[in-house]
Amino acid sequence: MDILIGYVNYAIALATMIGIYAIMATGLNIQWGLTGLFNLGIAGFFAVGAYSSAILTTAATGKHLGGFDLPVVFAWPAAMALSALLAWAVARICIRLRADYLAIATIGIAEIVRLVLKNEQWATGGTRGISNISRPFEDLTGMWAGLAFLSLVLALAAAVYWLAESGRLSPWGRVVQAIRDNEDAARASGKDVEALRIQGFVIGAALMGLTGALTAHYLKFIGPEATDPLQITFLVWVMLIVGGSGSNKGAVLGAALIWSLWSTSELLTSRLPGEWAHRAPFVRLFLVGLILQFVLQKFPAGLMSTGARNTPSKPKKPSSRNTVHVLPPF
Repeated sequence: MDILIGYVNYAIALATMIGIYAIMATGLNIQWGLTGLFNLGIAGFFAVGAYSSAILTTAATGKHLGGFDLPVVFAWPAAMALSALLAWAVARICIRLRADYLAIATIGIAEIVRLVLKNEQWATGGTRGISNISRPFEDLTGMWAGLAFLSLVLALAAAVYWLAESGRLSPWGRVVQAIRDNEDAARASGKDVEALRIQGFVIGAALMGLTGALTAHYLKFIGPEATDPLQITFLVWVMLIVGGSGSNKGAVLGAALIWSLWSTSELLTSRLPGEWAHRAPFVRLFLVGLILQFVLQKFPAGLMSTGARNTPSKPKKPSSRNTVHVLPPF
């Protein structure tokens, strides 16, 4: 009976993290899959959301900033707002950068944020992090606490998916995809390219801040290790690439597949004998890379690709025929 309960608790924990990563992958899909913005600073926005919610909900202590004791219904929107505010400030400076230049800028800013949060001990607890973070429904007994929190995460993931899919199919979504595919044509049609790109960047970052808050409250702790770019930035990009960039369903599917692989591989690699046990993290990275290579060989655009381009193409030479680009009104 105890073994069965252990398996059930593991399944609940697995599904909870899949729901959290599905929200994060959907946010990245809005930035990259729809808007074409190459963001490698996911860990920075995640960290801002996580630490913000932790500070706002914890009791007063001399180890870090706190004492606000706000409920999560106020703390989570605040975490999203602060992540969105950071994204807006970054976008105002870097939104005109393209491809790898934007990626370098975002990863640099994310590392600055992470180092500030790591070293400002008076506010964030420094390397010790923030502990004793409240988790919704933790007063329930047994597995019911985990099931209740899982239901909350899945409800949020479903709401985020519905909003993201509605946005993708809306005039706004069609315009940002047109900007992604041919920015010059969109600008010539009178679209405010910079403003629309900023909107996509800010929306995606707000969702990343929400996942940071959810993770902090689920783990009841947030520290520098929890914002490691390997498990945040790298894994989320793999999820979106495997699932299919530009597809919200692909983002959710990629999150489920990759996190299941990452989690179950930990169970397998932890049982490796002798010296191989110390190489377990590298084995897990190898497995993820192997799956990524296999998927890209069989499905170059991902498992659920929309067939749309995700990088701005160079303008083609004008042909003998007159071509009219028609964009939806916005």
